[in-house]
Amino acid sequence: MTKIKCTVAYDGSQFHGYQVQPQKRTVQREIQAALARMHQGSTIKIVASGRTDAGVHAYGQVFHFESPLRIPLERWPMALNSLLPDDIYVRHAEAVPETFHARYDVKQKEYRYRLLTRPEPDLFRRAYTAHVAQPLDLEAMNQAAEAIVGTHDFSCFCAANTDVKDKVRTIFHLSVRQEKDDETVIRVVGSGFLYQMVRIITGTLLDVGKHQMAPERIAEIIAGGDRQAASATAPPQGLTLWKVTY
Repeated sequence: MTKIKCTVAYDGSQFHGYQVQPQKRTVQREIQAALARMHQGSTIKIVASGRTDAGVHAYGQVFHFESPLRIPLERWPMALNSLLPDDIYVRHAEAVPETFHARYDVKQKEYRYRLLTRPEPDLFRRAYTAHVAQPLDLEAMNQAAEAIVGTHDFSCFCAANTDVKDKVRTIFHLSVRQEKDDETVIRVVGSGFLYQMVRIITGTLLDVGKHQMAPERIAEIIAGGDRQAASATAPPQGLTLWKVTY
């Protein structure tokens, strides 16, 4: 048996998230179906670095699996992509030690949230950006971001319906910058993320950028640990899991 690590990109628009769910189209289901075809119907379970929600995209999601097939490593992406739908693309494959684990060995993850910042929406970018019709104060948003960087209990930025007890995480980098004339990108790198954490952070930074919340409030919100003190959860389509580092 060979343990194989794959880097995969997917357009989350037509998926009910990453994880297998009964009677629903998910990324994990599609990849495992392709692997089953390659293994003559045998179930090959994949283990990913983490889940993504419905509508969320990935450029650098990582998963591992074990296979008895003797396929040259450089041919695994081609073999899988020939069986996968066109909204999933395996970018890279490599052999890893038996001890490797795609979830538990993660050192840090990078997410990027893309905002379309112009008065009118763009129908052709609506699946990959969140539309914000009014101008944003990026300086204030970056000032607020400074309070989020570091190791904190992020209960305030976690969806209430989670069973995770330990909500301490470390954010290594958080920045907001104009990438195009009408697109703003929020880039966040951390040791790990709670359920909907990036989207809640984004929603809160958006309120700061709209001058609906003072940047100084962020430190108070984190210290208070109250989800209700933070802002609404930003929509999923602007979010991409960009990179996983081991």
